[in-house]
Amino acid sequence: MGQGVASLRNRAQALFALAVQAADPAEALSRALGDAPFPIGPGRQIVIALGKAAVPMVAEARRHLQPGAEVILVTNYENAAALPPGFDDVQVFAAGHPVPDANGLAAGQAVMRALAAAGPDDRVIALISGGGSALLPAPVPGVSLEDKAAVNRLLLAGGLDITRMNLVRQSLSQLKGGGLLRLADPAPVSAWILSDVIGDDLRTIASGPTVAPLGGPAEAREILVGAGLWAQLPAAVQVYLTAATTPAAPPAAALNMLIGSNRKSVEAVRDHLGAGAILDDAALEGDVADAAEWIVAAAEQAPPGRCLIWGGETTVTLRGSGKGGRNQELALRVALLGETRLQGRDWVFLSGGTDGRDGPTEAAGGLVDGGSAARMRGGCDPVALLADNASNAALAASGDLLITGASGTNVADVQILLIG
Repeated sequence: MGQGVASLRNRAQALFALAVQAADPAEALSRALGDAPFPIGPGRQIVIALGKAAVPMVAEARRHLQPGAEVILVTNYENAAALPPGFDDVQVFAAGHPVPDANGLAAGQAVMRALAAAGPDDRVIALISGGGSALLPAPVPGVSLEDKAAVNRLLLAGGLDITRMNLVRQSLSQLKGGGLLRLADPAPVSAWILSDVIGDDLRTIASGPTVAPLGGPAEAREILVGAGLWAQLPAAVQVYLTAATTPAAPPAAALNMLIGSNRKSVEAVRDHLGAGAILDDAALEGDVADAAEWIVAAAEQAPPGRCLIWGGETTVTLRGSGKGGRNQELALRVALLGETRLQGRDWVFLSGGTDGRDGPTEAAGGLVDGGSAARMRGGCDPVALLADNASNAALAASGDLLITGASGTNVADVQILLIG
C-alpha cells in the first residue's frame, strides 16, 4: 500500500468520524431545547428514552427535567456499557438488537406499566432514536417473544427495506405504530427524535411509537406473502395477522420534533470539504449489488482529488450462512469491481454504520482500496465468501474492517469515496 493510499484511508476515517460527530445526540437535543425546559404540568414528568442514542439523550435531558422525574432508559448492550456516573435514579434496561430478547420484553412491560399509570396532569416525554424496533418488544396478545424474535430473523434475512419491515413489526406490537401514544392517554406526549431512516418518516423511526402506523395487519400480510415469508412465520403470528384489524388511531397527536438525521451528517462532511466534495442527493438504498455498481460508475467519472459522499441504508438478501452486514458487503463488492474498473488510480471507499455496528458483527463496516481484492486472495477466495454473505471474513483477510466501537448515536449509514 503506497503512501498516497494510506493517506486517503486516514482521511476517509476522519471524515466518517466527522459525520458521526454531527449526529451527536446530546448536542442535537441541546440545540432543539435551547434554554427551554421540557413540558411541565401539575403532575409528574415520565421520560421514556428508547434506542441506541438513549444514554447521551438522557444525560442531556436531565438538565431540563424537574426533580423527581421518572426516567426509563432502554438501549442496546454496547451503549448501555457507556453509562456515565449518576444514573442511579434511572431505570436502565440493556436489551438485544437486532433480535429482541427477554431483557427487551421486561423493558416493554416496564414502559407499559408506567404509561398505564399516567394521568391527565402528567407529561410523557419520549426520547427516540434508531434501534427501538428490536429493543422494546411488546407482543400483541397470543404472540410470544420467541415468535417476535423469529419474525425479526425472517425480516432481516428477507431483503426488505426498513419501511416494510417496520410496518410488519408495528402490526405485532402494543407500543409501536402509535401504541405508546394510545397507552399514555390521557397524558399528553412530546417526542424528540433522532432519525436513522432515510427520508425521516417518523412512522418508520423505531417503528413510530408516537405517530400513526404505516399500515395494519392486512398490509403486513401482503408484505410477508409478497416476500415469500408467510409460510415460514410462527403459527401464532399467522393467526393474529389473519384475524386482527387495524388499531384505532391514537386519541391525540403527540408533539414530535426531529432533532437529527442522516442528511445532517453527510452535509457536515460536504461542508467541511467545500468545493472538493460531491454529495449525491439520491439516497443510497436498495440492493447492495446495485449500490456497488452505482458507486463504481460514479468513481469512474470523477476527476482526481474528488470526494464522493452518499448517505443511505442498503439491503442484503441472505443466500449463504456467512457473517457480515450491509456496509461490509457493499465495501467488498466495491473492492471487487474497483480492482479492474478503477485500475491505475489511487482510491479508497468507506461504508459504515454511524452506530458503530454493522449486522451481527463488531465492525461498523469496511474501508477498501485498489489493493484490497489482491490482499484478500492472499488468504481467501473473496468471490466465494461474497456468495456465502461472508463479507466479514473477506474484509478481515485484507485488513479492511472498519472498527469504531459503539458510537452512542444512529443515523443510518455513510459512504465516502476518495479519488487520489
